[in-house]
Amino acid sequence: MLTLNSARSNRTPTDELARTAPRGRYLLKLCVGSLGVVYGDIGTSPLYAMRECFHGSHGVAVTSQNVLGVLSLVFWSFTIVISLKYLVYVMRADNRGEGGVLALMALASTSVRERRHVGPIVIVLGLFGAALLYGDGMITPAISVLSAMEGLVVVAPSLAHYVVPLTIAVLVVLFLVQKRGTADVGAVFGPITLLWFLVLGALGVHQIASYPAVLGAINPAHAVQFFAINEFHGFLVLGGVFLVVTGGEALYADMGHFGALPIRVTWFVLVLPALILNYLGQGALLLTDPAAISNPFYRMAPDWALIPLLVLSTFATCIASQAIISGAFSLTRQATMLGYWPRMQILHTSAKEIGQIYVPTINWMLMIATIGLVLEFRSSSNLAAAYGIAVTTTMVITTMLAYFVARHRWGWGRPASLGLTGLLLSMDLAFFGANVVKIEQGGWFPLVVAAAIFVIMTTWRKGRTILAKRIQEGIVPLTDFFEVMRVEPTSRVPGTAVFMTSNAEGTPPALMNNYLHNHVVHDQVILLTIATEEAARVDEDQRVSVEQIGQGFVRVVARYGFMETPDVVAILARNDTPTPPLDHTTFFLGNEVVLAEGGGGMLPWRGRLYAFLARNAVRPTAFFNIPNQRIMEVGSQISL
Repeated sequence: MLTLNSARSNRTPTDELARTAPRGRYLLKLCVGSLGVVYGDIGTSPLYAMRECFHGSHGVAVTSQNVLGVLSLVFWSFTIVISLKYLVYVMRADNRGEGGVLALMALASTSVRERRHVGPIVIVLGLFGAALLYGDGMITPAISVLSAMEGLVVVAPSLAHYVVPLTIAVLVVLFLVQKRGTADVGAVFGPITLLWFLVLGALGVHQIASYPAVLGAINPAHAVQFFAINEFHGFLVLGGVFLVVTGGEALYADMGHFGALPIRVTWFVLVLPALILNYLGQGALLLTDPAAISNPFYRMAPDWALIPLLVLSTFATCIASQAIISGAFSLTRQATMLGYWPRMQILHTSAKEIGQIYVPTINWMLMIATIGLVLEFRSSSNLAAAYGIAVTTTMVITTMLAYFVARHRWGWGRPASLGLTGLLLSMDLAFFGANVVKIEQGGWFPLVVAAAIFVIMTTWRKGRTILAKRIQEGIVPLTDFFEVMRVEPTSRVPGTAVFMTSNAEGTPPALMNNYLHNHVVHDQVILLTIATEEAARVDEDQRVSVEQIGQGFVRVVARYGFMETPDVVAILARNDTPTPPLDHTTFFLGNEVVLAEGGGGMLPWRGRLYAFLARNAVRPTAFFNIPNQRIMEVGSQISL
């Protein structure tokens, strides 16, 4: 019942569907709102990133040259990775206003559709990048909340044994409230995060005032000198430096919530200055007190401010975690609509905001994994070893997919597109190489999670493709069905029958099987197909196409974007579609029972996996909003 079509037009980032640039108070409102959703992850990195460069498993000694070198690397990482790559370049690749690795994959795949040898590579890159984000979604809440709770040790060392239990308690509450949605509390996310960034900047300024010479770290010569002094060890420190930009993917993934302009304005006006000031402040503190490396963030604050800062940090990390969890929900819906994930229960938590959804299965999976990570690693320093490899890999994939968009969709010349891609990839691969050494220390976890998710995605996609092919082989032309109706005695019964079919041509198998068994056809028959476009949204005037076939038959094709939720009742209530009374309408669905017998084009173990996924997928009735009391299912068995 769900098919995948390409976007029917080749729009550019500045097409007619781009959002009108917000201005004035509305722009300010969007900027404040973007703080909590977009910048929560990158905004909480100061809690642990600087410490890991010196105190982590590959840390360097706290010397003047090393501190200035690390700060220089931090500054230029922000400049190249966040400001240049994401804010200026990648965010131009909007899929009808939406961003994220799957949106970019869909955009790139339509751009290279005529290059058949490139298309599969784009799909694999996009799917693996999406799979990696699930691993990131498990680690981010754990390391963020843990790093905030570790402030207890600075407040009172005797409270150290409460860090892990309190972290777990906060995480449990965080995941339990997901089903209530963020509509009620979302309004306070922005103001709290605004306060957080102002505090970050103030703490930094306070420390810089005592050691102004630290401002010289902006000079890239310090970064060059750092590598000259530390050689390969200095390269490994990039694994810690990378932690400052780990929220970069969120800038692009959350673009659809606020638009590119508010995200860019917020970054350059507030977030970037606050982060740079805070990191420079931590560096100034270390230059005057190297012993503060145990927790330079909290040790920047005066004693009287430690408890308020601990409370604010906890709120900030919860907000950052909330954004990651919501992103996992959104990613699941995208993958489901694009046909790479089994149907799951998706609940809308807001009547006004269509993007606010709750996916129970994903929520509990993330909660169990996150709590398990806290119990296993027990400190943010240990978790930092597992953090980074997933994000660096995703960043590499994003750069590669963006190349295909720039080259084949925007029409950039090969020198320009390759030159910029080479520059960005050199940075991405440097971070990737520095994080590869973390695999043995815990970096294997997000890779294993990503591999499992990737196998599920590709197995579901391949299984659906084989299943559709088997069904297609048994479909007879509609003209042949009409001929059978003419030749054999047929009763037309009152009412309307809606046959859900994934194929917009031919006779739906459910219709044929029902006729062969019962020899009846309703007075009005609607053949309904729901197709997914490789675009985030579909305009309402292009939502449906209606074809009057004759003899009481009507074919309706409803198109949805991968960021939208199909609704059969809403389709039939439209003025441009047949609108039968629901109490006189019967919905017929095909119920294909998959038998994993092997020899059907899939390896036996993948066939069994697909059969398991198919049995546990949410029924189409719930996913497509079909009235439960008006359904008849026509079953069949298909071997894979």
